[in-house]
Amino acid sequence: MGAVSDVTDETFDAVVLKSDKPVVVDYWADWCGPCKQVGPIIEELADQHGDKVTFVKMDTNTNPVTPANNHVLGLPTIQVYVGGEVVKAFKGAKSKSTLLKALEEYL
Repeated sequence: MGAVSDVTDETFDAVVLKSDKPVVVDYWADWCGPCKQVGPIIEELADQHGDKVTFVKMDTNTNPVTPANNHVLGLPTIQVYVGGEVVKAFKGAKSKSTLLKALEEYL
């Protein structure tokens, strides 16, 4: 079981790129309405599958470098990293079933 932890520009490499497990990164901002819809879904997935996949969120207001470096052009954006590389990416609010289907090979 795992809660969603915050990741910053400073911790991104260590937490996401060097992780032994797949990592789901939720890029969000407090002004983003759809981000508020996705947040609880990510929390739920983390509670159910946090033993196999790491779930983190990044506030793009306070961490502008990493989203720019990773081609995050809209919010919410969800990226799945495996071995330090983006293997899947989603822009916009997605349903729990869509995210589960995208993650099923890692669960």
